Amino acid sequence: MTPITEVEGRRLALSNLEKVLYPATGFTKGEVLHYYVSVAEVLLPHLRDRALSFLRYPDGPGGQMFFAKNVPPGTPEWVTTAQVPRSEGPARMVVVQDLPSLVWAANLVTEFHTPQWVVQDPGHADRLVFDLDPGAPAGVVECCEVALWLRKRLAEDGIEAYAKTSGSKGLHLVAAVRGASSERVTEYAKRLAVEAEREMPRLVLHRMTRSLRPGKVFVDWSQNAARKTTAAAYTLRAREQPWVSAPVRWEEVGEVVESGEAERVVLGVGEVVERVREWGDLLAPVFDAGRAGEVP
Repeated sequence: MTPITEVEGRRLALSNLEKVLYPATGFTKGEVLHYYVSVAEVLLPHLRDRALSFLRYPDGPGGQMFFAKNVPPGTPEWVTTAQVPRSEGPARMVVVQDLPSLVWAANLVTEFHTPQWVVQDPGHADRLVFDLDPGAPAGVVECCEVALWLRKRLAEDGIEAYAKTSGSKGLHLVAAVRGASSERVTEYAKRLAVEAEREMPRLVLHRMTRSLRPGKVFVDWSQNAARKTTAAAYTLRAREQPWVSAPVRWEEVGEVVESGEAERVVLGVGEVVERVREWGDLLAPVFDAGRAGEVP
């Protein structure tokens, strides 16, 4: 029998709680749900008012994975949805606004991916992102080196950047911006990626060309496009272990470069829960409108 639980007055049917989703560690679906409830206070602000793309992996990272952008069949009527513009025409998508909606969505077994705009104003970006993706033998250490350069360069334009792990092999940079379209933010991000490649030609690549990737960090600026999404802060990733895309301090990024110890910024669920207890949300400043930078 499928267990029924009540979350803030909403009744939810939760399925297959004992199912092992991460065989390398024995991490179960029930533990996935427990993790999301544990970090809901810091996660929900990063999802709220954003049309979500779900990267679903119901049988774990080794099974089938697929993106779900439209509202899934069987979505409860109390889950918020919004009609948003898409290139192929308007679409209705899920917007996770509260804890019951988060638990319902987590029960689907999904990564949470968000655009850089909110549903109330899809014509303007309020976030700028860079996805630093290393090509072996480059790894997290090289990503941290590039991240420090980008942080300094963004600061020169009055934009305050924050770092988070990708939950995989790279690093993300996030900044709050205002007064610009997604197209303009994308153009700006591309300019900085090109500049980074010019300054660090042996380390940085601004093009996705696979043949050029080995040993370099691809600075993916394209996720600023209105149609693109990026793994949200605190989402679990569909990787061999339950790693999380989680904020890290700039001091930690610098320590990785100095020490060469990449594991300092590879974070699992237990570490992330402890960090949240100790520090709260290290990305909280991006919600301060007064600190949002203007894109030149």
